[in-house]
Amino acid sequence: MNILTTIGAVVVTLALTFYSIGIITEQRTRLISKRVIGFVSFGLLFDITATVLMIVGSSRPMFTWHGIIGYSALTLMMIDTTFLWQHRLMHSTETLVVRRVHLYSRFAYIWWVVAYITGALLVAV
Repeated sequence: MNILTTIGAVVVTLALTFYSIGIITEQRTRLISKRVIGFVSFGLLFDITATVLMIVGSSRPMFTWHGIIGYSALTLMMIDTTFLWQHRLMHSTETLVVRRVHLYSRFAYIWWVVAYITGALLVAV
């Protein structure tokens, strides 16, 4: 692994940490709080950064099975972050999350974790 993909691996692990804190907090409390918004937003920032680092640092083609899974997971998390921000801005205070956003967040997060695990398994093999 070259230096960019190594840094990308560290940054994507930070994204996992931030996403996990944000989404698990939302799933347990069913509230979209500043904490949830902050952690999910930083998770997205680290995720985008890691994706760019890994694309630039990789000698493999841009579109592999893991790449497609990863890009779809990143897209789902971008949409989820947008939904959470929209809901929060519409209500301007800590508010209960609507069921469809709550379920979408769970699905997007699980798919993102699948992408993370497939990437880790590819490195391990």
